[in-house]
Amino acid sequence: MPLFLAEYRVEATDRAQLEPLFRAIDEATRAAGGEVVEFQVGQDLALLYAVLEHGDGAALRAVLERAGLAPHDFAQVRLVGQSLDEVKAQRGAANYLVEWDLPAGLTMEAYLARKAEKSPLYAQVPEVRFLRTYVREDMAKCVCLYAAPDEDAVRRARQVVSAPVDRLTRLCS
Repeated sequence: MPLFLAEYRVEATDRAQLEPLFRAIDEATRAAGGEVVEFQVGQDLALLYAVLEHGDGAALRAVLERAGLAPHDFAQVRLVGQSLDEVKAQRGAANYLVEWDLPAGLTMEAYLARKAEKSPLYAQVPEVRFLRTYVREDMAKCVCLYAAPDEDAVRRARQVVSAPVDRLTRLCS
């Protein structure tokens, strides 16, 4: 089933305040025949990233909007780096999220070939564990998740694989 990245701007003073939103998104997605794969929230509690599994993105977005849960950004994504089962088993393992606004003209095939070529280089920064990437099917950007001791380590890992960092977010645990 296809995956979708729904991004929400949120305002909270702690993660617990977002629990009703998590439940509402989960309930709406399940009612539409889909499933929440994972939620990631920036430590500043300003952005929520929801990865949702559903057969029809337009239908899912319509259900979310009717439920008063319209995301500020919504796009179909492809999972790279882990299987869907691994992601579901490791929810919460990531503590950093990197967004890279992909260059115009880059194709999915070229992106995937580059990812396969460069990913082994992460071994040069052993304190960082690359977990997974959600690359938008429209090739606007990718969202990469890492387990790392600090922001500098994530930046070093990105340098090793020659991948830019347009936005780096420490995730709330």
